Amino acid sequence: MDSQYKKVLIVRFSSIGDIVLTSPVVRCVKKQLGCKVHFITKSKYKSTVEYNPHIDKIYTIDKEITEVLPQLKAEKYDLIIDLHKNLRSQRLKLSLRTKSISFDKINIEKWLRIYTRMDTLPDKHLVDRYFESLSSIGVVNDDEGLCYHHGRTDNDIANLIPTEKYVAIVLGATYYTKRIPIEKLEIIIQNSELKCLLLGGADVAGLAADLASRFPQVKNLCGLVSLNESAALVSHSKYTITGDTGLMHMAAAFKTPMMVFWGSTAYELGMYPYYGSNHKILSLYMENKDINCSPCSKIGKEVCPKGHFKCMMDLKNNDIINAMKLLEN
Repeated sequence: MDSQYKKVLIVRFSSIGDIVLTSPVVRCVKKQLGCKVHFITKSKYKSTVEYNPHIDKIYTIDKEITEVLPQLKAEKYDLIIDLHKNLRSQRLKLSLRTKSISFDKINIEKWLRIYTRMDTLPDKHLVDRYFESLSSIGVVNDDEGLCYHHGRTDNDIANLIPTEKYVAIVLGATYYTKRIPIEKLEIIIQNSELKCLLLGGADVAGLAADLASRFPQVKNLCGLVSLNESAALVSHSKYTITGDTGLMHMAAAFKTPMMVFWGSTAYELGMYPYYGSNHKILSLYMENKDINCSPCSKIGKEVCPKGHFKCMMDLKNNDIINAMKLLEN
């Protein structure tokens, strides 16, 4: 395709789930414009994009854009697509002096919903809002949803995958109020007809070890596998149980059915599992509609501001069990 945009830089510095959510834009820009696609992110998140076949070159920074600014200037980009839209990305655009596109972060609408309960949020996923901003250059959503490329073969993780069908249970999350409480994890494990594979980082390894010591059907891999190995394991699962985490978005990229526990964040903020309209995948939400203090954050909190964590603690066990039955059939 003949396009005026021969080389495009896509910007998303952090974090895991947010970077996965850029994947439809990366794919559609590459295929529809036929251009070179470069991507810039933070060094610690490079593994989330390094195997993406739609990206031609990756630039990374630890803190500041000055670390790679000379190289970026030398690239002479025709277009910058800013999917982060913060001060750092603004400085980058000003420094490169190149045509750029960004999107509406609807921060005012989110603030009103969280702090005043006034709901003016658009009924649109973040990905759809990304594509609205790209209409001016003729890039449209292919409706194939997210994609993720972990670079692991089945042989690479063969010793980690249970021989029988399993449910992947994500224990970790950056913020405490997005983690599934142990009381609910116990209900899940006790009522699962499948092997339970626990995933998360070293910060939840102690919790995972405790669960594995008490329930023989549990296989604990928390803190023992890489992010991309976790992604591969999610892709092999019968279904995934998770909070609002990066692995939630990876599961959506693999078109994996899932059960999502919503705590201090909420799907109405526009970052729920995105499968694309071409795919019909079972995704069930556990959320407490009987309280008026959720959502209390757009990214999560270290502690419940009210001290009770009712958004997750008061979820009905029977609702969880019934959802599991639907997913396991």
